[in-house]
Amino acid sequence: MKAVLSGLILLCVHASAAALDGRTSLQWSDQMGATLSAPQSAPDYASMPELSAQSVLVFDQASGQPLLAKNATLQTPIASITKLMTAMLVMDAAQPLDEPITITAKDRDTLKGTGSRLAIGASYTRGQLLHLALIASDNRAAHALARTYPGGLERFVAAMNRMARALDMHDTVYVEPTGLSSSNRSTALDLAKLANYAYQNYPEIRQISTTGSYTLGTQRVVLKKRHRKSQVYYRTVAFNNTNRLTRMDDWHIGLSKTGFINEAGHCLVMQAQVAQRDVIIVLLDAMGTNRRAGDAARIKAWLESGSTSRHADTRYIPASRT
Repeated sequence: MKAVLSGLILLCVHASAAALDGRTSLQWSDQMGATLSAPQSAPDYASMPELSAQSVLVFDQASGQPLLAKNATLQTPIASITKLMTAMLVMDAAQPLDEPITITAKDRDTLKGTGSRLAIGASYTRGQLLHLALIASDNRAAHALARTYPGGLERFVAAMNRMARALDMHDTVYVEPTGLSSSNRSTALDLAKLANYAYQNYPEIRQISTTGSYTLGTQRVVLKKRHRKSQVYYRTVAFNNTNRLTRMDDWHIGLSKTGFINEAGHCLVMQAQVAQRDVIIVLLDAMGTNRRAGDAARIKAWLESGSTSRHADTRYIPASRT
């Protein structure tokens, strides 16, 4: 179903093909957008779960109907949820996943100053970096993937925005591939469209993003101490999924991505099967990691309780936030 990119010309072809191949998905997303913007009957707030996230959208994939919405059209920074789009474009480019990529100084985080367990000068395969970007949300991994894209980083960001337009993500903009910039912005509604499309069309991303932990195998580590001779030893380098729900037996998750920067709060986008429903859950700007997971647990309990009459909270829907 996906178009395969091969160079810059095929990149343009893919943007058009994505819009055509995703016709059913886009018709569904237009329907959901119209539903959310239509006047809503007064919801029964007593039956709704108390949620920390400022923007929420839960919908049934089979019907395309929102089950729970709160500020779903509020545009906000999205942090590392960005990496879901990054991974899609990496897969579409069809570059060899076993090709080695060297981490360079260009891949350092100069926006937030975050660190990474990927050393400058170390080489990893494209497939390994894709795993690290989705599972561990590693910023150097995501940046290196975009930097080595056909045409380079600038072309990659342009392709991100082109794909967003093809998926009718009208309130989404990308300026870089990691999510470190607060100028990467979207809405719960747009991210639901993205997650639904990724779930339907990228089985590799589904498999990778729901893996609870990942290891690079035995790696050479050099320990440097001041005024002492450097020590070289080997150890297994393991990474846990930033979404701890992927390691819980009572969750059946089909796609997952988390995100956090101060401006965005704690974010989560995932597909899951709950109470015999295939649903996508979007949580943006929760107050903390535990609150994010707690919100997901409360939504799960709410769905399992059968209180799934569609609720849309329209009491406060500002146009944007910084």
